[in-house]
Amino acid sequence: MQALSSIEHGYDLLAPKFDETPFRTPAGVLDAVAAALEPLGPFGSGVDLCCGTGAGAGVLRGLCEQRVVGVDFSDGMLRAARAAEPDLDWVRADVRRLPFRPGFDLAVSFGAFGHFLPGERPRLFAQAYGALRPGGLFAFPIAAPARVGSWPYVALWGFDAAMRVRNALLRPTFVMYYRTFQLPVVRQELEQAGFEVSTVPLTALGELPDGSPRCRMVLARRPG
Repeated sequence: MQALSSIEHGYDLLAPKFDETPFRTPAGVLDAVAAALEPLGPFGSGVDLCCGTGAGAGVLRGLCEQRVVGVDFSDGMLRAARAAEPDLDWVRADVRRLPFRPGFDLAVSFGAFGHFLPGERPRLFAQAYGALRPGGLFAFPIAAPARVGSWPYVALWGFDAAMRVRNALLRPTFVMYYRTFQLPVVRQELEQAGFEVSTVPLTALGELPDGSPRCRMVLARRPG
């Protein structure tokens, strides 16, 4: 039922059970990002973009000394987040049209970028830029691409192909593509939005056979 719905309604349906699915960002990833961000603080206020049921907002709660906000356009996901963390601020909004003026020191996002077509990302990054104070930081993890021909590569390619067929045949569309979010292009788009971009390896998540990190954290800073 979720896969045959729109993105918003699909997550409304999934929300009550979302934290029991493999789609929730694993605790190891959240912990690795929190540990890598801690030396860059302290931070005042923070916002989790596409917060879902609030996993990333939990990271912000440990890093930010003031306000923590979660933003999502699924009312069902926000209800679940609010039930788990009633003391945080939860805002229903489309992250391509954020209702904030520059006021946050830190923005994060976990596992949501596949829901945006490549042509939508510049607007998304511009909105993140506009929500940050000068000197503010937009941070998110990005996994190394799967080796061509490997089982993960085949699985991701097959999933994306199935989604393209589904969206060609059915309406409303459900956008979720795993192979469209690649670091070199994303870095360029962030820089075009005005960010200064760097990356750090999330060493706690391990290395590939060639010694490169399995996952990096992108640090996109709005110039001060």
